[in-house]
Amino acid sequence: MPVAFWCILVAAILPILSAFPAKLSKDFDNSNPRDPDFWREGFRARAQSAQANGYEAFPFFAVAVFVAISQGGASYWINQLAVLFILLRLIYIFCYWTDRSTPRSVAWAASFLTIIALFTTPLWS
Repeated sequence: MPVAFWCILVAAILPILSAFPAKLSKDFDNSNPRDPDFWREGFRARAQSAQANGYEAFPFFAVAVFVAISQGGASYWINQLAVLFILLRLIYIFCYWTDRSTPRSVAWAASFLTIIALFTTPLWS
């Protein structure tokens, strides 16, 4: 199975992991996990925002991988770009957690361009 397919699985799990550290707080109420007051500010708000963005990015990434593979893109480039996407998303999450907005935006833009490159791989590889 191509590495890119495994990256789809990782990309699906990353949003869950993005918010997980915030849920480790003793203040987290698992009977009311979407309590807006819990997620209102600070690290918790950033963790939830990272999670939401992960869910937003996932479909485009997954479709790009499937398009690239089904349309005959070079597997080397597809796998490399898929791994790069995951690494950039990890950087993005870390930057969100640590409140570093400019590097976070750069990581987001680079991961978006990686998706575009994946989608267009059959055209240039």
